[in-house]
Amino acid sequence: MHELSICQALIAQVERIATSHGAQSVELVKLRVGPLAGVEPLLLQHAYPFASAGTVAAGSTLVIEPVPLKVSCATCGAETEAEPNRLICGACGDYHTRLVSGDEMTLMSVGLIMSERGTDDV
Repeated sequence: MHELSICQALIAQVERIATSHGAQSVELVKLRVGPLAGVEPLLLQHAYPFASAGTVAAGSTLVIEPVPLKVSCATCGAETEAEPNRLICGACGDYHTRLVSGDEMTLMSVGLIMSERGTDDV
């Protein structure tokens, strides 16, 4: 389960962000994950509490937003959604496509608690 090591790397990045902003703690971490990112979002959700335990992100919520898998067609120029096992153009059916999105895992935002009464999104 490499999702635990991915979560540990994510937490290290979140801790650097929290420290650089002088945050007291983290309440929310938002990720965007595509179907070809090489990770299972459900396993990330399960690993997150273990990776964040004992850090400024302990008790925070991990929100994972799915990224659609999109391809650009070299034949007709269309940009369409595709399936992970069928990277063909949804408009003309050609297989000469280029991946536009769907292989990324991106940290989108971190909800920081700055003091007892203030929060900030970074």
